[in-house]
Amino acid sequence: MNNTSIEQNTIKTAVRVSTVSIIANTVLALGKVAAGFIANSSAMVSDGVHSASDVFSSFIVIIGVRLSAKKSDRQHPYGHERFECVAAIVLAVVLIVTGCFIGANAITALNSGDFDTMTEPGILAVIAALVSIAVKEGMFWYTRHYAKKIDSGAVMADAWHHRSDALSSVGALIGIVGARNGFPALEPIASLIICLFILKAAYDIFKDAVDKMIDRSCDIETEYSIRECVLKQEDVKGIDLLKTRVFGNRIYVDIEICADGNKTLCEAHEIAERVHDAVEENFPKIKHIMVHVNPAKEEKS
Repeated sequence: MNNTSIEQNTIKTAVRVSTVSIIANTVLALGKVAAGFIANSSAMVSDGVHSASDVFSSFIVIIGVRLSAKKSDRQHPYGHERFECVAAIVLAVVLIVTGCFIGANAITALNSGDFDTMTEPGILAVIAALVSIAVKEGMFWYTRHYAKKIDSGAVMADAWHHRSDALSSVGALIGIVGARNGFPALEPIASLIICLFILKAAYDIFKDAVDKMIDRSCDIETEYSIRECVLKQEDVKGIDLLKTRVFGNRIYVDIEICADGNKTLCEAHEIAERVHDAVEENFPKIKHIMVHVNPAKEEKS
């Protein structure tokens, strides 16, 4: 599969996953808000608003992935892959805001201490919370699976947004059940714990996106595999230099190989071409590899 096919497949997969997310979150948001009003549960109404924010996140993913797949142009000769990193950073910020909002509301509720005046929520709120947990956890694993498959930081960030919504619904469920059994303080306490999980996920997403923005090298195992592939090619005597950099979800490689110094320019070029084609064929994530040929040093007798 060539680079163009890989990019097209990545876009189609990301858009399909995000579209499923948009539909699921829209239905959930409307259902939870309605259940919250009917069952007199402010926690469920807030949880519904949280689900509505996920719709916005999925649109960011679609925009980010589409922009990152744009072809190179004069202003951007190395492509636009980093737009996906930007989308992941935006989603990380959304997660941070979401976590802080949940935490702030929990602290406010605990400080007020006014739990006796709360109206007992209806059973419909419990059912809505259970359905939300099941659906959002399922969406997390579904989105996470495809995020790993296409190696997309933005789609992975969206997956964790699903997980944050599932955790939010867990907090809402604990609060609703607690309120129905005389322990209304359980909701803000659970929300504080959930806030920490969300902030940790946001930090991991943000760090991964920033690493990809600043030309971090790829993992040692991949570099070792590239070396093995290069050294297997005919007439390659050794490797003088190997540099890799992660650019969005793709990899760029600069390599200096050594060959017999008595080879003609055309023969050296053919060796470089073999190395170039072999590496790109065996490593689909590599978008471009620059191969330079050095004359092999003669061993002293």
